[in-house]
Amino acid sequence: MSEVVSLAGLSANRYTLFKIFKYTVYCLLAYNVYAFFVENHGAAGTVFADGVSLGKIIEAYNDSIDTLAWVLLLLVFELETWVLSDERLKGGTKWALNAVSAFCYVFIVYSFYGYFSEMVSLTHLLPVAGSACDLAASGGWSMVLEQDDYVALTAANCGSLSEASLLRLADAQVVGDAEIWREIHWLAWVDVINAGAWLLVVAILAFDVWLQLRHQLSDSIMRYSQVIKGLLYFTLLLCAIYWGLNGSFLDFWDAFLWLVAFFFIEMNLFEWQAETSAE
Repeated sequence: MSEVVSLAGLSANRYTLFKIFKYTVYCLLAYNVYAFFVENHGAAGTVFADGVSLGKIIEAYNDSIDTLAWVLLLLVFELETWVLSDERLKGGTKWALNAVSAFCYVFIVYSFYGYFSEMVSLTHLLPVAGSACDLAASGGWSMVLEQDDYVALTAANCGSLSEASLLRLADAQVVGDAEIWREIHWLAWVDVINAGAWLLVVAILAFDVWLQLRHQLSDSIMRYSQVIKGLLYFTLLLCAIYWGLNGSFLDFWDAFLWLVAFFFIEMNLFEWQAETSAE
């Protein structure tokens, strides 16, 4: 697909604005890699008080690693469906893109495992003997405020925790009310559902690109693909809305930007398939 072919019905000026908007969204997603790293690094210092081992890196920095891999994969899809012509998507170029994609898929699948592991770890909660202020007096404990947000447990804030509903992580010195842990657990489940839905989206999209390069992406296959991906995108939209209501703004903003970004990729694929069908 060549970028020379513009979206039907757009004037030159509007098409330029469209490209600026599209690549601005891509740049904002790239910035989110840094934003998630800062958030993950702050949380890792509390949850992994003894240091993040090599085997725990994916669990500690799953958001930032996952986002980085997705940004690279988005770039590959943009090159395949829009920037590079069909003639250039052969030989060494195609092998290089496939290698980058494979590298990204490894980390994306591994990040899915990280989200799942985090969700499972949040089910391992234990009751706490005594009060939160007793723990604060002993030192070394933290209090969870929301997902990936922890503060040191001190004499000044320990009174905000109810002894009757006090729970701690089984493998970390982190305490919180049962209601807070319940909310975090639901958010962790949404992380898993979101990651799984995106895996299915890119699997179908990669299959679409594979068929298109062989001129086998028929209108009927395209329709079935769009219906399935439409259901998955709706699931992802629900996840974004849930984050907007119950999670952090960063999670909602990131989810929204990814939906917009892949809307552009879907438009690229639609234009590419329409152009091939016309020829």
